[in-house]
Amino acid sequence: MNGAAKGAIVGGVFLALVGGAGYGVYALVGDSGEGKDGGKGGETSVQAGKGSGPITEKESMATAKAFLAAWAAGDERAAADLTNNAQAAQTAIGDFKNKTYVSKAVITPGAYNGTGVPFKVEAEITYEGTTKPLAYDSELTVVRGLTTGKPLVDWKPSVIHPQLQKDEKLRAGSPATPPVKALDRNGKELTAEQYPSLRAILDDLRKAYGEKAGGAKGAEVWIEPAFPDAPKRSLLTLAEGKPGEIRTVLDADVQAAAEKAVAKHAEASVVAIQPSTGEILAVANHRKDGFNAAMRGARAPGSTMKIVTGAMLIEKGLVSADRPAACPATATWEGKVFHNLDNFKSEGEPFASSFAKSCNTAFISLIDDVRDNSALPREAKEVFGIGLDWKTGVVSVDGSVPEVSGSGAAAAYIGQGTITMNPLNVASITATARTGVFRQPVIVKASLDGRTLATASRPLKPGVSAQLVKMMKLTATSGTGRGAMASVGGSDKGAKTGSAEVDGAGNPDSWFTGFSGDVAAAAMVEAGGHGGEAAGPIVAEVLNAG
Repeated sequence: MNGAAKGAIVGGVFLALVGGAGYGVYALVGDSGEGKDGGKGGETSVQAGKGSGPITEKESMATAKAFLAAWAAGDERAAADLTNNAQAAQTAIGDFKNKTYVSKAVITPGAYNGTGVPFKVEAEITYEGTTKPLAYDSELTVVRGLTTGKPLVDWKPSVIHPQLQKDEKLRAGSPATPPVKALDRNGKELTAEQYPSLRAILDDLRKAYGEKAGGAKGAEVWIEPAFPDAPKRSLLTLAEGKPGEIRTVLDADVQAAAEKAVAKHAEASVVAIQPSTGEILAVANHRKDGFNAAMRGARAPGSTMKIVTGAMLIEKGLVSADRPAACPATATWEGKVFHNLDNFKSEGEPFASSFAKSCNTAFISLIDDVRDNSALPREAKEVFGIGLDWKTGVVSVDGSVPEVSGSGAAAAYIGQGTITMNPLNVASITATARTGVFRQPVIVKASLDGRTLATASRPLKPGVSAQLVKMMKLTATSGTGRGAMASVGGSDKGAKTGSAEVDGAGNPDSWFTGFSGDVAAAAMVEAGGHGGEAAGPIVAEVLNAG
């Protein structure tokens, strides 16, 4: 091991202290207290010769100790050369010292456990005169180098800290914006600890309103995410900042129900809205990547789009809820054949029944009568506010209903092809259908910062909203949404199911939207299957809480 990388080893503990310009360098003594070469387990050097076969316990321990000693001493080059990704390791170990402001590191290796070597890090962070301890356990694995045959630490970010994932970084300092204390509509504090799904929302609120709300910056240690849309994860507060107080329109009780509901499925998201105001009551996600897919996602919404398509067809006089509509097993447009689920068909039933049963062909077979590829995008924008640059108070993504031709136009009628939405967009569509008027969703009131909200150019035509509500109620009581909505009390409830095929996915995305009283909600579970199976129960739980 390079002499510059030698830290003090006492009782198996590697120590490095900052003195003057940086980490101090200490003489290397045996970890058994018997001198450099004395005693069992005292070997701390790594053999330079090329090896073969499985890594032995002796090689693992020797490599681990050498690596940890170099890291503790702040010699990132020596430590990096003992890994199988020297460039990444050197950067991370250098950042540990220089960008996490570690002023002291005590690293204690444990015994080989059959697969790796556990170790404990006891560090001190010193930033602008404040020193705080940061202690945690981690583990490393030693593998044989592919070209050299030498035992090397298998480099992963989690070696530096167990919560670090690919391309994430450990950082310390003063955040760009002051902290915020977020309150729900009734004055109850909303924290990421109690409502984990709100972490991304709270991060957005902090960025947007931290200074406006009168906050003052503090200092902290955090994990910098790999993707700019993902929230930072705070590990340690170094100096308390003064949080600015911000009142949201969220409802803590509905939020708690949403958190519980999405936790039952991987990659699940839900949004709840109050149709009479457009105020967002809850936003929840259960995802590995921490992404706020509920408000920022962009995926095909499947048959939940039939609310918009149905409104367009009714407004054009091509259908009405009570008038019979054809529902053949298949429909062809521009050479592409579209099917109903399991090729079901019905004859002589009203359009409301086709809507409730989610008959694809009842919608697609009317495209020739519409004779206007811009009709659906116009309906989505002019009536439902899709694509009007919503300013919700946090980062959100508008739905997209582009004008397309050929078979893509038919696919758009049933929420496939180029159409993209997220649960926020679909919940808003349901809220608009419910009241007949688009009210731009918000998470903080516009009066807080004077921002201009999006407004649709016209409401639904008279009677259209009533027909949409009637069809959605039929879906909830005797259609594809019946199972999921059975637990929602009262008769004033409606729903629409959806499933969206995604290229390369084994199962379709599960979509479901519904209303009960003055609450509308929409959920999506990636690769969750049919709408009523995964997303439906999530919406039902949220509606019951509202």
